[in-house]
This record gives sequence, C-alpha cells and structure tokens, in this order.
Amino acid sequence: MAYKITDECIACGSCMDECPVEAISEGDIYVIDAATCTDCGACAEQCPVEAIVQD
Repeated sequence: MAYKITDECIACGSCMDECPVEAISEGDIYVIDAATCTDCGACAEQCPVEAIVQD
C-alpha cells in the first residue's frame, strides 16, 4: 500500500529528502509515484503538517 500526499501539503520539501527511492516529485502539492513507493513511511514521519497518508 503506497502513501499519498493530501491537499494539506505545504510543499516544504521535507518529505523529498527522506524518500529512499526518490518517489516524490515537486509541485504546488507534492506527488508520490505509487509504482515507485516502497511503503516505508519515512516521508509521513517527516511531514510537519501530516499531509502524507496511506492510500
């Protein structure tokens, strides 16, 4: 089960630095590539606004 980034995202970039497989891409709201995500949860733990949830 991959993670996804909700509309609560403030595009701070902290999740990108934590992703070991570089599954997160920048934008107004960041996006996680579900096919690349390994479900490690590192990004969700790092998010300051809890915008990353399991899909």
